[in-house]
Amino acid sequence: MTQATATAPSPSRPPSASDFSRLSERIAVAGLFDRRPLYYVVRLGVVAGLFVAGLAAFFALGDSWLQVPLAAYFAIVFAHVALVLHDLAHRQIFRLRRPSEIFGRLAGNLGIGLGYGWWMNKHTRHHANPNHEDLDPDVAPDILVWSQEQARNSRGLARFIGRRQAFLLYPLLLLEGLNLHLSGVRALRRPWLKHRLLEGGLLVAHFTLYLAALSWVLSPGKAFVFFAVHQGLFGVYMGCVFAPGHKGMPMMTGERRLDFLRRQVLTTRNVRGGRFIDLAMGGLNYQIEHHLFPNMPTPNLRLAQPIVRAYCRELGLPYHETGFMASHAEALRHLHRAGAPIRQENS
Repeated sequence: MTQATATAPSPSRPPSASDFSRLSERIAVAGLFDRRPLYYVVRLGVVAGLFVAGLAAFFALGDSWLQVPLAAYFAIVFAHVALVLHDLAHRQIFRLRRPSEIFGRLAGNLGIGLGYGWWMNKHTRHHANPNHEDLDPDVAPDILVWSQEQARNSRGLARFIGRRQAFLLYPLLLLEGLNLHLSGVRALRRPWLKHRLLEGGLLVAHFTLYLAALSWVLSPGKAFVFFAVHQGLFGVYMGCVFAPGHKGMPMMTGERRLDFLRRQVLTTRNVRGGRFIDLAMGGLNYQIEHHLFPNMPTPNLRLAQPIVRAYCRELGLPYHETGFMASHAEALRHLHRAGAPIRQENS
């Protein structure tokens, strides 16, 4: 394992296949694998209610500049639908695959134009090998470079952006909403995507209804502003929720792999901040616990944290948690260091 930004301290005990099993036993004894149906009934009801209320307000306001703050509102609502989609994909809500897929495609493809099958494939690979330069699609050097080795081998857009990528991160996140939509569309050509006709049909239905509503209710200028504000802030929100979990944490390369417990803990960061951060990030601020137990219902992650943290202390295993702003500062410093080879070549 090589790490681009930090070298984790060596655990006081050698890795053991039973370490994760012992932790799982403690979590099971605490009852934290139990389903939370009432929580999800309330959460899904609230998110659906906010979505419907936004639609009602959109048609009631008509061709008005008051639609601009409503576009920002929809960016938040879309992000929380995506967070529900995340929990569906991990089968935190339904135990069975079929209802998870049905509601996932309705919420993702039809609801917010995000391809469920594409996202499932990408996110599953990320969970298996977080922050692995060769295996984690979330750190592929498509636009940003995540290590100095990637920077040295970068070409095209990644090389152009890489020299100043820390300063360009948030402007680029304004395009992330569009990237999420386009990625789902591009995946329709992939042979691994199941039910391509269904997924494609639901995506077409979403985009058709979305654009038709904008053109029917708003003048062209206001429609463009609504679209730009909505999609731009949606991308920023999604980036600010998902980036703090891993960006700036140690990177891995090569074939040698740590055991599951250490692979997840050493590459992952928790974000402190209380109930507000819990709500804003959909529980993904407990990213260490989520990566260890991806099927665990979101409200149980907070309860699992002290158990996991204490167990890591027993093993001498670093457990990293910090505040929301500090997590972003760490990610930006990492991006700046990763782009150093490009800057040096151009100096």
